[in-house]
Amino acid sequence: MFESDFERNLFALRREKLNQIAALGQQTYPNQYITTHTIPEIWAKYRAATAEELEANRVDVSVAGRIMTIRGQGKAGFAHLQQNGERLQIYVRKDDVGEETFLLYKLLDLGDHIGVTGYLFRTRTGELTIHVKTITFLAKAMLAMPEKYHGISDIELRYRQRYVDLFMNSTLNEGGPDEIHVRDVFIKRAKVLKAIRDFFDQRGYIEVETPMMQPIAGGAAARPFVTHHNALDIDLFLRIAPELYLKRLVVGGLDRVYEINRNFRNEGISTQHNPEFTMLEFYQAYANYQDLMDLTEEIVRHVAQEVNGTSITHFDGHEIDLAKWRRFSMREAIIEFWPEEAGAKPTMDDFNSDASTVALVERLRAARIHMEYKRGEPRGKTIATIFETVAEDHLIQPTIIYDFPLAVSPLSKQKPDEPDWVERFEFYIGGFELGNAFSELNDPEEQRKRFVQQLAQREHGDDEAHQMDEDYVRALAYGLPPTGGEGIGIDRLTMVLTGARSIRDVILFPLLRPQQNAEEE
Repeated sequence: MFESDFERNLFALRREKLNQIAALGQQTYPNQYITTHTIPEIWAKYRAATAEELEANRVDVSVAGRIMTIRGQGKAGFAHLQQNGERLQIYVRKDDVGEETFLLYKLLDLGDHIGVTGYLFRTRTGELTIHVKTITFLAKAMLAMPEKYHGISDIELRYRQRYVDLFMNSTLNEGGPDEIHVRDVFIKRAKVLKAIRDFFDQRGYIEVETPMMQPIAGGAAARPFVTHHNALDIDLFLRIAPELYLKRLVVGGLDRVYEINRNFRNEGISTQHNPEFTMLEFYQAYANYQDLMDLTEEIVRHVAQEVNGTSITHFDGHEIDLAKWRRFSMREAIIEFWPEEAGAKPTMDDFNSDASTVALVERLRAARIHMEYKRGEPRGKTIATIFETVAEDHLIQPTIIYDFPLAVSPLSKQKPDEPDWVERFEFYIGGFELGNAFSELNDPEEQRKRFVQQLAQREHGDDEAHQMDEDYVRALAYGLPPTGGEGIGIDRLTMVLTGARSIRDVILFPLLRPQQNAEEE
């Protein structure tokens, strides 16, 4: 608990204060305090009340909160209580509360929780204040609140001690024009989830839950976490996606389903990646990927309006209008954003053969633009990597990228006129991907063939390639209707709507290195 001798000594000092408080007849850790108002309720109802109105119509209150400021002036003192993110001043005068209660007041520290009764008035400076009649001690802060709890030097501490970060109300965009408080971010995150549920519930979707421990890690290309069930003596995987279970439900006749779920991927950590994250995934029978493109634009507009009251948001220095969308095929996007230093823009024919696609890789490398490439890999995988290299960073305004290579889309339906390409899209905002959707492959024989191809990639060292799922193939054999499905990253959507620069800023308790290891680096 103690990180220094200073903290240990401070704890001992406050323990002594706690003993003195107990000697005054106060319970040190009572289990209840009855209030008449919350601090936000007082502000909502009496913010505009004048001093004369409060004097003519006395308002008695009983409130509780954490002490955020405290000062004494001889036989009187002022403090600010904080509750639910809002602060209200209290005024304590010895002649009103009595000797014993004023002794209690002088034993209080920043961070302590107290309850007070009294009445509202305005000070000579016009500040709405509670004139205190009684004080009840509720809990002692045995460690001191930090004096300055923001800035780059403290960012790791803010994530580790989110409980302190929240009540200190640190800001994400320190000093910026669009200052966002940490508390506000997580309130907005809750509104995002509510807006999504309202959207789908109104359209006849059913919210469901699917297994988080699965015998086969399926539904996405990712490295899973492995655990073991002792009673059955089997290895299980924390889910990387709920997709295959949700499509089983569509086979079963639940035509419109959605799940807001936790997914786990045993991968690196970055400003856009956390090993544990939240995703919305939904499926609609008798729809295709073009239907979902329209629905996606509608979802994002709806959520933005419900959460922020506008389609305009600000992210990483950009003003973004979530009501205005662009659409490119993957090949069109590569052509559109091809870097000048790599020579003339490609043509659509450059994606039709292995040789011409490898030539594009060589042109990028000659221009000293780095991209991952393994000789002999499927052409579609190379094309997808070229897209990520040359186009992704330019997709700041809302953009849908559609028609993906078959090689990187084992669960998607092929385009009838272009069998090497599938009916799949991703959408991007702020320079990164937020969602992935496709017309679902519903031919069981073709699905088995795709799984076999993925197994071959695993044998060649691709540990993110999809595993065989015999039961899913069996489910398809019972008949999956034409279906469109999509997954949207809730954490990333919240980043865009709040202006948060890192996914860690929108996850209450992000995964971090053990503190000892972090300090050694």
